[in-house]
Amino acid sequence: MSVSASAENLSTDAQSCDGGSMCLELALEGERLCKAGDCRAGVAFFQAAIQAGTDDLRTLSAIYSQLGNAYFYLGDYNKAMQYHKHDLTLARTMNDKLGEAKASGNLGNTLKVMGKFSEAIQCCKRHLEISRSLGDKLSEGRALYNLGNVYHAQGKQLGRSGQSDPGQFPQEVRECLLQAVTYYEENLELMRSVGDRQAMGRACGNLGNTCYLLGDFTKAIRYHKERLRIAQEVGDKAAERRANSNLGNSHIFLGQFENAAEHYKRTLALAEELGDAAVEAQACYSLGNTYTLLREYRIAEEYHARHLTAARKLQDRVGEGRACWSLGNAHAALGNHEKALYYAKEHYNISKELGDVLGMATAQMNIGDLCKVLGLPVDAAGSPPSPRSTSPPPAQRTPFNALRVRRQSMEQLSLIQITPDAKKKEEEKRDGESREMARGESEEGEHPAEVFMELVAKCQSHRMDEQRATLDKENRPRELQRSSSANSNAKSEAMTDMLNMISSLQSERMDSQRAELRPVQKKESKGTSLPGLRPQQTRSTKPEDDFLDMIARVQGSRLEDQRSELPRPKPKESTVPDDDFFAQIMKAQSGRLDDQRATIPLQDRQNKAASGSKK
Repeated sequence: MSVSASAENLSTDAQSCDGGSMCLELALEGERLCKAGDCRAGVAFFQAAIQAGTDDLRTLSAIYSQLGNAYFYLGDYNKAMQYHKHDLTLARTMNDKLGEAKASGNLGNTLKVMGKFSEAIQCCKRHLEISRSLGDKLSEGRALYNLGNVYHAQGKQLGRSGQSDPGQFPQEVRECLLQAVTYYEENLELMRSVGDRQAMGRACGNLGNTCYLLGDFTKAIRYHKERLRIAQEVGDKAAERRANSNLGNSHIFLGQFENAAEHYKRTLALAEELGDAAVEAQACYSLGNTYTLLREYRIAEEYHARHLTAARKLQDRVGEGRACWSLGNAHAALGNHEKALYYAKEHYNISKELGDVLGMATAQMNIGDLCKVLGLPVDAAGSPPSPRSTSPPPAQRTPFNALRVRRQSMEQLSLIQITPDAKKKEEEKRDGESREMARGESEEGEHPAEVFMELVAKCQSHRMDEQRATLDKENRPRELQRSSSANSNAKSEAMTDMLNMISSLQSERMDSQRAELRPVQKKESKGTSLPGLRPQQTRSTKPEDDFLDMIARVQGSRLEDQRSELPRPKPKESTVPDDDFFAQIMKAQSGRLDDQRATIPLQDRQNKAASGSKK
């Protein structure tokens, strides 16, 4: 069903309530705007509907659910969580088990995105428990899929911190991913039994991605191929493009570069058909790296050039830097050292602009190597000065050892102000200045220790005076004033007045320390604390009977389509695949570095120069 159909079903009961028609009309417009993709305007109408208020719990539940979905789409996950919690509270108030299951699933998805995985797992398990008790297979399938998603996301987040390759994650990460596989497989079997092909495709895609992270690339290829077949059956071009890209990534790790190139070509064709410029650039980038692994540097250079053009068009500076680095390597392998030097300089400038220290170190090494090939000094070539005073051994002249070069450059820094000797000199300088000041103060003939003790006593006396309580003469007891002006010989009367004054001062201190007792407020029910819910006005002298009648009327029809699926937010365009995949490509390339990099013919140049001078 569509969203408008659900709103029409809500209208019959809602209009019978006083003031409910205005709330319903605003909610209808909010649903329409959210369905059209204008969630920000839809949120404004939903908030206006809440301000108008209604006593119809079914209408209010739909508004809460739609507001939670809209805020989720807009990226405001705190508010999305707030309204999904309201929806969950309302469903429990109405004893609506199916509504509680759906609200728990929505809340679990929101908590997953917020990184609160433990709470998300509890909500999704509650969703699964209710769905199984109701015998609702579709709701059970969604719950299984959501649980797999939560464990999958948790595993990926834990895996990013360690920067490990697929299949080499620690045990904690593997346990999360294996849990995700379990729930995805249950979801896949359930969707096969009900014949939902699209849900089967989603499960296969996620199973392939999870097996990829676990290092089981053969199994990942099997699931991605099934995902590809289902996408082709239902005509889902975007899913077909994703499946081809994932198949290419899996074939790379199995060393099947020809198969990977075929899938990347299909990815490129589908991206062009869909008009997705960013994905098209990513496919060119992957193809360039794949043909570099195949040692076909001419084809690799063509794809990297296409990637660079697309990155400049989309103003993706990170993509430009990667494209320049790849083009420099390709031209160096082809013997075009002048072009390679140009792209190495471009790579350095972009890395410097982005603050990429690793990219700068890589570019510096490439510039130094290429300048030696061309017989040019590094400074004369216009490249930035290298932090190294001596040239590194040949084994370190690769872009993949930039971290080692960076470490060496840090070891050779001139540490001036942070070494112990420098600190000692600075402390001695400060001690000398303090001794000069002390000498100037002791020239009057007093011993420095005596001066210091007098200074301490003076400071302590000021501190004691500040801590003394000042007596307000106007508020002093009259007895004390009379005693102060009377004869000093009346000791007993003065003692009595003193005690009275102390008593009055101490009582004021005690009063100021007493905790204020606030009146106990009457505890309100959950239903009346929900925003937008009006108190039920009944004509009957038995409010309990009216409330039960209202619950029975609400339970008559709970609309499943009131939680409509919102359009996915458009991600920020990037011409480079994920950083993890880029690092993996670099590591895969590192095994063929000797074949890719051009050798530096320094000896041949020296021989030619010597023969020319003899002539």
